[in-house]
Amino acid sequence: MTELRKIKISDLCTIEKGKIGIKKAIPGEYPLVVTAEKRLTCNEYHFDKTSVIIPLVSSTGHGHASLKRIHYQEGKFAVGSILCVVTPKDNNILDAYFLYKFLDLYKEQLLVSRMKGMANVTLPMKEIGKIEIPLISIVEQKKWINSFKITHRNITQFDTEITNQQVYLKKLRQTILQEAIQGKLTKEWRKHNQNVEPASELLKKIKAEKDKLIKEKKINKGKPLPPIKPDEIPFEIPETWQWTYTSEVCNYIVDCPHSTPKFIDTGYNCIDTTCVNDRGEILLNRVRKVSINTFNSRNERLVPARGDIIYSREGSIGQAVILPDKYPACLGQRVMLFRPYREIPSVMFRFIVVSSFFLNKLIENHKGIGAKHVNMKDLRGSLIPLPPLDEQKEIVSRIIKLIKYCDELEIHISKTQKYSETLMQTVLKEAFER
Repeated sequence: MTELRKIKISDLCTIEKGKIGIKKAIPGEYPLVVTAEKRLTCNEYHFDKTSVIIPLVSSTGHGHASLKRIHYQEGKFAVGSILCVVTPKDNNILDAYFLYKFLDLYKEQLLVSRMKGMANVTLPMKEIGKIEIPLISIVEQKKWINSFKITHRNITQFDTEITNQQVYLKKLRQTILQEAIQGKLTKEWRKHNQNVEPASELLKKIKAEKDKLIKEKKINKGKPLPPIKPDEIPFEIPETWQWTYTSEVCNYIVDCPHSTPKFIDTGYNCIDTTCVNDRGEILLNRVRKVSINTFNSRNERLVPARGDIIYSREGSIGQAVILPDKYPACLGQRVMLFRPYREIPSVMFRFIVVSSFFLNKLIENHKGIGAKHVNMKDLRGSLIPLPPLDEQKEIVSRIIKLIKYCDELEIHISKTQKYSETLMQTVLKEAFER
């Protein structure tokens, strides 16, 4: 391995501070380089040479050394006063783009490590000058830059394809759930299972159990919902299925507390909207604890029951998780609880509510509104398609198999993405680590 000659940046480049306060700049025709990735504009320019621009302040505020990015700039431009401009003195010795890629690749070791200060963390310009760079001939620099740009273009196309695959995979997951709640996933199954008890009979059993719970004063009767009109139904479902309301198939639909709970070190697991993801999983690292006395005024908010579904109705609207067995918990803010009829598989009910045409319409309608949430009235009165119980079990089995296949595809795409990133790093280091 050949040892490359190293020379200090101060011997090869001029280092100048930016000449304008970013907030004082008047918009104009010239690019204004700031710490953010996107350029602003300025009505005057102070530099007219190909350069590397390095922020002199931490990217993440007080007390922490970090640089999210450095910049490469050509032509006439202005630079904010909290950045500095590093320009090769002789373009026949050092190419600015070559310097930019080197400093960007090793910015943690070479730039961030030189930042100073306890509260206001800054990067002294004199420290930049002390950095040594491996110097190869300008011919080799140009050859490497050309090779890098070709590789970068190819990898960018490759990454675009990976992104497209991720988008297609997300649509595939949505299509699987949509096909399931429209009865298309089990079309062939119904041909061989024509004697199953229809969903209308299941609804009768649910009503009988609810009437019993109401009589025993375990649940409230609630306001009757209007009959479902034909023009309210968005798509056809099989004859053995039934359109109904979420409240008709749930023993409980419970709202969350509207005040911020006091968190403690030990107690009940408090599940709020930050603990729920779109894969139906509880993010355990985000679960906090509260006292059991926090919600004494509403004991039904305690959720010790296996199979309860916690639904995010604000923030990450539409995401839902099934509470596992032996997981004593209570509702945090911006979520609510569905407790479906005991014989309905919780997994099936979760698939129904996260795929619900009506709930998704509510989510779309709330986008862009300041307080992004779905109210309890809409959640209780949302229309859902209910399959027969036997078919529900078959749907769950098929969805789980298909989602597992999607998970395997996702792992493959992720590995491919990592390979792409590794390849780019290898190309970058090729010129610097011989």
